[in-house]
Amino acid sequence: MGLERAVKPLTCPYCFAVVPRDRIAFRCVGRPGRGPGCAPELDERLARYIGSTAAASLPPVFSPAKMGRKRAARADCPRCGRPTGRRVCPECHNPLAAAYCDTTARIVALVGAKNAGKSTYIAVLLHELMNRVGTELDASLVACDDRTIDRFKRDFARPLFDERRLLPTTASAATSPREPLVYLLTRTHTTRTGRDRNMALTLVLFDTAGEDLRSRDVTELHLRYLEAADAIIFLVDPHELPGGGTPDSDPIDIIARVTEVVRGRRGTRRDGRLEVPAAVALTKIDAMLPPAAGQSALHRARGHPGVLDLDDREAVHEQVRALLHERQAGQLDLYLSQHYAHYALFGISALGGTPSDGRVAPGGVRPYRVEDPLLWLLYRFGMLDGR
Repeated sequence: MGLERAVKPLTCPYCFAVVPRDRIAFRCVGRPGRGPGCAPELDERLARYIGSTAAASLPPVFSPAKMGRKRAARADCPRCGRPTGRRVCPECHNPLAAAYCDTTARIVALVGAKNAGKSTYIAVLLHELMNRVGTELDASLVACDDRTIDRFKRDFARPLFDERRLLPTTASAATSPREPLVYLLTRTHTTRTGRDRNMALTLVLFDTAGEDLRSRDVTELHLRYLEAADAIIFLVDPHELPGGGTPDSDPIDIIARVTEVVRGRRGTRRDGRLEVPAAVALTKIDAMLPPAAGQSALHRARGHPGVLDLDDREAVHEQVRALLHERQAGQLDLYLSQHYAHYALFGISALGGTPSDGRVAPGGVRPYRVEDPLLWLLYRFGMLDGR
């Protein structure tokens, strides 16, 4: 396994270029105070990626000396001779976290139609991973760059949690260019042989407007995003079922569009289905469920913290599947079974209550099962045990 990690190419979580491990570049540490080191200069590749020169004056990037398949954690700057451990993508010059370079990282793509509540789901999922769920899993979640930290606080956490305002509908990337939020979730997993192994999951989250998924002018980065994904989480607004949405919000149209992109770029198994796992979550499930006549799966709290409760997982899948068929949306379930070798259905609520007048309900944000899709993917990736 160690050799596999050493030679398997790395996918940049920003531009999604596939980079051999021995080609990962380095950035000089620069000149502290009046000490020796390289002075900042305009990094044209980074400036082109972020669309601005304002934050692109940095010490130079250089390629490491050829070391065959051996991965270098540090290298000496050829200009000033100072050692550095700051690794960057050789294509876009964005920083690559050490944990991302040194572990078996996986990329999870988040896809949803225009009204599926992606922005709110992103905000609440990350908040839960930084707090309750992260503690439950003994997992750490860290942003991979300062831009992610700043954007999460400004566009997600402050308005939703501090000011209790609903997040606005995402504008198209054609008029409001965006970059992904990139986080590294690291968990120490004890294998069956008793060995502790650090495993990492990269959450690369685009807050994509529905029209971006069909506009040829703005989807090249989104296409590479989907091509690089090791798993996909689809968010579905139940109010758009069945087939009542616009071309930008009809759930099966969105899923089919993404599926064809992934199929064209990654290929399929012999049976024609995709190997990439797909988690399909009905959002706002609290507004959709009738009062509990009994203790149905979606009326119960998730049990067995720290592991995936397999009985609960199967029960929730079947209940959501039944809801789809009750709403004449069984075609969605049929499509998934025909095109994905591994898919699972979920019911989640990011807010846990009905908002009004553009504000969160008086009880505040009370998330319900928002972590379920991610827990299932951790289980699929061998990062979480099932019981």
